[in-house]
Amino acid sequence: MPDDASPLPTLPDAAPGGILLTPDGSRTAHSVRFGEAYGSRHGAAAQARHVFLEGTGTHLHPAPRVLEVGFGLGVNFRATVADAAARGATLAYHAFEFDPAPRALLREVGSGGQGAAHPVWEALLAAWPESGLGPQDLPQEIQVQAGGVSVTVTFADVLTAALPDAWASALYLDGFSPSRNPEVWTPEFVARVAGTLAPGGVLGTYSAAGHVRRALEAAGLRVERRPGAPGKRECLRAVREG
Repeated sequence: MPDDASPLPTLPDAAPGGILLTPDGSRTAHSVRFGEAYGSRHGAAAQARHVFLEGTGTHLHPAPRVLEVGFGLGVNFRATVADAAARGATLAYHAFEFDPAPRALLREVGSGGQGAAHPVWEALLAAWPESGLGPQDLPQEIQVQAGGVSVTVTFADVLTAALPDAWASALYLDGFSPSRNPEVWTPEFVARVAGTLAPGGVLGTYSAAGHVRRALEAAGLRVERRPGAPGKRECLRAVREG
């Protein structure tokens, strides 16, 4: 997700339905609820790989277990699936999403992109709520497994949902920006979600905000600054040692 609330620039092309084509050829879309794009307007797929997949070392893990805060349009998931499939690695993925987008939007954003041809993506789309869900419909959960990948998407408020303890080899903290979605960047929530990391597990996030870094440190994680994805100077990774 973007780390600011600035207006989206005019992009050279737009797919039908208001979907935005980003400079690396991948797609994202604008969230009406949060008033910003789901993925980086400078390259959604590039951010997924640099910040989350590589930033957490998931691209090197023989059997990654990924927990994601903010499934969005599935760009991080598809990037992780594509990498695992290319390496022949098994993958367990658990995402939390409070405001699921309609199935057709996920399908259109993913069309032709990395991971979209994997059978687990088609299985997930088949199980996905056709018209999205509202708060009155939560919580719900879907689970699918195909091609060496098992994925669970929990439709619930992650602030109060039960979280797995010391399970994840990687944590993708990918809520909307702190200015638009401040609840998932507080010290209290960061400390809680950090507990999902197994010893040696790594958190990746596109945000490099000072208060986010301090929250990660207060949660007992060792925080490192990294060069950012296109359009961002820096991002953060944080390791649970032990």
